[in-house]
Amino acid sequence: MGIFNKLRNEFIDIIEWVDESKDTIVWKFPRYQNEIKMNAKLTVRESQMAVFMNEGTVADVFAPGMYTLTTQNMPILSTLRGWKYGFNSPFKADVFFVSTRQFVNQKWGTKNPIMLRDNEFGPVRLRAFGNYAFRVQDAGLFVKTIAATNPTFTVEDINEQLRNLAVSRGMDAIAESKIPVLDLAANYDEFSVFITDKIKSEFSELGLELTKFLIENISLPSEVEAALDKRSSMGIVGNLGAYAQFQAANAMEKSAENQASGGIMGAGLGAGFGASIGSQMGGIFQNNTVQGNSATQASSTPPPIPTVNTYHIAIDGQQTGPFPLEEIKNRIASNQVLRDTLVWSAGMPNWARADSVDELKALFSQTPPPLPGN
Repeated sequence: MGIFNKLRNEFIDIIEWVDESKDTIVWKFPRYQNEIKMNAKLTVRESQMAVFMNEGTVADVFAPGMYTLTTQNMPILSTLRGWKYGFNSPFKADVFFVSTRQFVNQKWGTKNPIMLRDNEFGPVRLRAFGNYAFRVQDAGLFVKTIAATNPTFTVEDINEQLRNLAVSRGMDAIAESKIPVLDLAANYDEFSVFITDKIKSEFSELGLELTKFLIENISLPSEVEAALDKRSSMGIVGNLGAYAQFQAANAMEKSAENQASGGIMGAGLGAGFGASIGSQMGGIFQNNTVQGNSATQASSTPPPIPTVNTYHIAIDGQQTGPFPLEEIKNRIASNQVLRDTLVWSAGMPNWARADSVDELKALFSQTPPPLPGN
């Protein structure tokens, strides 16, 4: 009985692979020194292929299913072995199980920025990253050209090569497209399809199929992105004059809050701060106007007509106006507007005496004093 068991154990009669891993592509059946018995049972599960190799040559490839190994269903191996007339003898062969399921979420990305030429910004440096998915399409070719005789071959063993292939071809496709940098994000899907079509053939040469290629992000260096953010901010601001008025209104609102919380002193500080802000903003945009006019002296378009300030006047407790400066000058001459008359104009935080406004103060000096005796 002992001798019988020893002889029986010299032959393999069940060949199968229960894959419990998530990243194993090829697994070699551990035959050791045992021989495979004719009529042995071969089980190939879904998402698997079984490749028989004889002395380094790919013999037979089995799709998912259950097989009883005979010379009839191993035609190539039978030919290599020269088993004529159905010679049923134990044989030796290397059996490789190949996983044909999809290996998804494989990361790719540029290790260093890629230099490209953009029509708007000139030379720019880009980084890109994403993911891809692949599966074994031709098990025999993959084992022959890539896995060779390795007893175990995982995704990590080939991922570096596939990642370099994806980066090289992907960035080349982006450069060839000539799409402006600012429009790249709107074309991720188109790039993905284009790159997939471009490198599918190179995956096929390895016995693989590229099933998905996605671009997650294409980014510029941080300093370039900061400059773009500033440019976008200026675009959002739009009309600089309106923006200045908005800032002045905010200052006035803060002034009112200070008045409510700090009494007379708070009101004075708030009014002074609002006037200061208005003066500073006015100076800034006056300088911008002067610079703009200087830059366009050669232009045939005349500069805009200067605006004339107008003032509201408080007469007998009633608000009147607004009046232009010429009208106010006439009213000063006829003593309808006195030095202590309250006036207000756009940009002023509060009503003020006429002689406290620089523009009106000069008008009082131009008016002759009353005749003696009147």
